[in-house]
Amino acid sequence: MKKIFIISLTLLLYAKSFGQIIDSTLTRFGIDSLTIRASDSLAVQDTVMKKKIDVDAVVYASASDSLTFDVRNKKMFVFGSGDLKYKQSELKSGKIDVNFGDNTLDAFGLPDTSDPTGTKYLQTPVLTEAGESYEGQKIKYNFKTQRGFISLAKNRAQNSRYEGEKVKKIDKGVYFIDNGMYTTCDADTPHTHFQADEMKVMQGDKIIAKWIFMYIGGVPFPIPLPFGVFPNQSGRRSGIIAPGYGYSATRGQYFRNFGYFWAINDYVDLALTGDFYMKGGYGARSRIRYAKRYDFSGSINGGFSNLTTGEESDPGRTEQKDWNIAVYHNQQFDPTSRLDVNLQFQSSSYLSNNSISYNDLLTKNIVSNATFSKQWDESGNSISVNYSRTQNLETGDISEVLPNISFNKPLTYPFKSKISSSGDQAWYEYIGYNYSAQFRNDRKKTSGDLTIHGGVQHNISSSASPKIGYFNISPRVSYSEKWYNKYTQIENYVVEDVDSQTGQITLRDSLVERDVKKINFVRTFDFSVSASTKLYGIFNANFMGIEAFRHTITPSITYNYRPDFSEDKWGYYDSYTKANGDVVRYDKYQKEVFGGVSRGEQQNLSFSVGNVFELKTMKDLTDTTSTAKKIQLLNLNLGMGYNFAADSLKLSDLNVSYRTQIGELLNFSGSSSYTFYDFDNTRKINKFLSSQGKGLFRLTNFNFSLSTSLSGDKISGESRTGKDQTEDTNYDAFKKQDYIALYDEQPADFTIPWDLNLSYNYNFSKPAPMSSVISSTMSLNLSFSLTKNWKFTVRGGYDFIEHEISAPQITIYRDLHCWEMNFTWNPLGTYRGFFFEIRMKAPELKDIKVTKSKGLYSGRL
Repeated sequence: MKKIFIISLTLLLYAKSFGQIIDSTLTRFGIDSLTIRASDSLAVQDTVMKKKIDVDAVVYASASDSLTFDVRNKKMFVFGSGDLKYKQSELKSGKIDVNFGDNTLDAFGLPDTSDPTGTKYLQTPVLTEAGESYEGQKIKYNFKTQRGFISLAKNRAQNSRYEGEKVKKIDKGVYFIDNGMYTTCDADTPHTHFQADEMKVMQGDKIIAKWIFMYIGGVPFPIPLPFGVFPNQSGRRSGIIAPGYGYSATRGQYFRNFGYFWAINDYVDLALTGDFYMKGGYGARSRIRYAKRYDFSGSINGGFSNLTTGEESDPGRTEQKDWNIAVYHNQQFDPTSRLDVNLQFQSSSYLSNNSISYNDLLTKNIVSNATFSKQWDESGNSISVNYSRTQNLETGDISEVLPNISFNKPLTYPFKSKISSSGDQAWYEYIGYNYSAQFRNDRKKTSGDLTIHGGVQHNISSSASPKIGYFNISPRVSYSEKWYNKYTQIENYVVEDVDSQTGQITLRDSLVERDVKKINFVRTFDFSVSASTKLYGIFNANFMGIEAFRHTITPSITYNYRPDFSEDKWGYYDSYTKANGDVVRYDKYQKEVFGGVSRGEQQNLSFSVGNVFELKTMKDLTDTTSTAKKIQLLNLNLGMGYNFAADSLKLSDLNVSYRTQIGELLNFSGSSSYTFYDFDNTRKINKFLSSQGKGLFRLTNFNFSLSTSLSGDKISGESRTGKDQTEDTNYDAFKKQDYIALYDEQPADFTIPWDLNLSYNYNFSKPAPMSSVISSTMSLNLSFSLTKNWKFTVRGGYDFIEHEISAPQITIYRDLHCWEMNFTWNPLGTYRGFFFEIRMKAPELKDIKVTKSKGLYSGRL
């Protein structure tokens, strides 16, 4: 049975100034007063000790065998699973001898009596201090001078460990190691380690070594490094970012990603990196990140590259300068307001010259957004201010919306009583209204021309939704008003061209378009009423575990009226006369930000029928916890319309859409369109197909898609644990990224042996009887793990019409314990190439690697 003894004495300090500083290391085991708690619970106080000793706190001691205090000789002996605790330090050892006379402490392991060689020891000393553990065969320490040593020492920190034949402490948190070894591998016999005759450890900071050899599998690399500096603390810290070296056929030898990482404080850091190419060319990048938990996070990135192709004497030598600026910011001011910023500005060729990402290389447009949103809880009103920008990388066209301010008031029932129940409401209590307003200013730059269009739009609508018998009746009135500061005016000047030989005169049109500055109001309105109901059909099956089938039919009919706002009385259309005498009418506001008005009167009567097919399974009568399941078999919707005000082609196309999910394996959806009218060579004509003896309708479009997502069982029964991954994602990423690596990717996920995402899309379009367009494509993304250390990913697509494979990519990842291997291969296409890499897994050593690349990846990593 374990015996515990605790000794406590009142301590005195030296009057010397250095005696006022108490180290947090092993010096805290200098003991001048102890409290002994014996089995009889009696306290024994030392009255013999006269010499003052430099200890300022209580030391707790325990042992499984015995704890002996020699008052006369000022010594204490701890034997059997000894444990000394002092402040934040703890020493465990089979035997601990404390000499208060010369202020020394010795800790030893106990010989293993079962070992015939007599070389093994049990309960060897282990010192835990400041989050690190030191283990050795013997520990000797002077708690007055705060110096000591550990023989055959081993240290384990959070992500690394170091060992040595002898460890000497020379100052607070400073150690010297003889014949030391440093490694980030957690195996008992490390696969990779660094060894040096002399090492200096600065606790919680760094490890410095000179003439250091790197061992791989116990075999040393033949060329030593003159010196090495290794981090000895977790978290973000400042330091040099090691460069990557390689060769590119177009740019020659290169150094990439050489720079400096500056951890400014707990909330901000800065990374500066650069590239240099021997054949000419360079690049520079900067990134500043900031984050404060629960408040905000973001980053500002910038890059510039000046890349050349060819030798200096080559007449075809080219030089390309590219730049990039990206700003990201997310901030939650309070539960009702937030700011989200995602802005990217760059030259058109920046991604194609500097990125290796397939997604980047296939990007055609760069889209930026910045939005501030605010919502009021009581009223439900909301406002948002948005800036958006779209840059076409192929044409160079830039479209901006600056600003886009919108206000929205949700559906409100002003006449609704606060005390009446839903069954007692009067007809006028069902009347509600909603309102929205928007101010928008568009800027578009195309081929050097800048066009600006702005305006304000107001929308207000009033509706009601009473239920009459089995029908839901929903009348609705809408009003819209647009404010513009200009309109478009088109004038036609008829030009006479005279043939110099024949004298024949030919007239041609010369159109002149200009903007007329004037405040304009475009007002429109419409009215609609709809009625809908639901019909149910149930078939009680009671066979094969199926209890019943249910068919739900939702018919709906809607009438909509909208005047012809192109008539002269409204003033929204103008006209000009062509040379042949034809009068052309045009919308004066068609090019404005919210557009103009539709031409022609609308009196539409539309019909739609929604169908839902379901089945219900039987309960398992032998299982009291069993419940019936409802499974949706098919969603089928049909719709068409009739415009009474149209002069021709009054009947619209019949549109059919369908969707189903076959268990949890397969999703199927599609749609088709049918016309009732005949065609001439180019367009529809006002003749029904049935009157021409060609059937009731003709298919004009048909499409469907199939998709499935399958996952295999987990390799082990362990599930991923930890805090919610969606909470404070940006802040956690900010704190976690301790080091900048040259080829950062998401860690491979080995919890799922295989994962398949497969989709097929088919589209058939036949706008005219003699023409048709067909597309048939398939895309695949497959990931699988042959073992817990091998992970394969295959992705790509196939065009069945062109018989071409699109964007194939194969990725292989191998976990090599403290090393990892990446292989990426793009076998086909413009961006073909491969990248092979083996590098250390530890974040602080990720730039120790061997790489080989070709094609797309050559010179870009």
